[in-house]
Amino acid sequence: MQVTLKIFRYDPEKDKKPHYETYRVEAEPTDRVLDLLEHIKGYYDGTLSFRRSCAHGICGSDAMRINGRNRLACKVLVKDLGTNKITVEPLLGLPVVKDLIVDMEPFFEHYRSVMPYFVNDEPPPERERLQTPEERERFDDTTKCILCAACTTSCPSFWANENYAGPAAIVTAHRFIFDSRDRAGAERLKILDDQFGVYRCHTIFNCTDACPRDIQVTKAIGEVKKAILTGKIE
Repeated sequence: MQVTLKIFRYDPEKDKKPHYETYRVEAEPTDRVLDLLEHIKGYYDGTLSFRRSCAHGICGSDAMRINGRNRLACKVLVKDLGTNKITVEPLLGLPVVKDLIVDMEPFFEHYRSVMPYFVNDEPPPERERLQTPEERERFDDTTKCILCAACTTSCPSFWANENYAGPAAIVTAHRFIFDSRDRAGAERLKILDDQFGVYRCHTIFNCTDACPRDIQVTKAIGEVKKAILTGKIE
């Protein structure tokens, strides 16, 4: 089948402003959008720039906007799109470095702000810090985040104000706040109890729809909000 790709292009060293370029390629219904981008880069235009690494939905490096929705290019098949016209753009809300590559530093700055690591200064036990299966289940969903930024860059609140911590940072905070072994939950809740914290979330579910790992992002944000309001981590 013939597929037409309309791709966002911008090279700050020679372009005054972004533009789109169109490519027509032969494709199989089971080809991934990443396969088509690789084909264009290999046979049509070697200057086309995009991130990719594992190409199996694990690293999250090829998150981009495909037909108006944030997706991993390695997980979207041509047949899934229901059309032979595909528009590919960089993630919204982050500065474009070149073509489909965005500057991820603002995203990771928010990620670092919520203390994305285990905190426990108590003397270590003889063997290990044990948890019940129920305690582990409490935060299991939010351990699946791969930091692709698809959720945060699908959020209108983040588009409106880059100071908003964003869904991914809150999901990361959730993973540690509800971990029974961690001792910095109250500190993380204080960080997110801010005008640029959880209250910027207006529960529109864009983040949940965008997550390639099917994390219930909006639900996790709601649980962090509740913990802040009640002062209880349950």
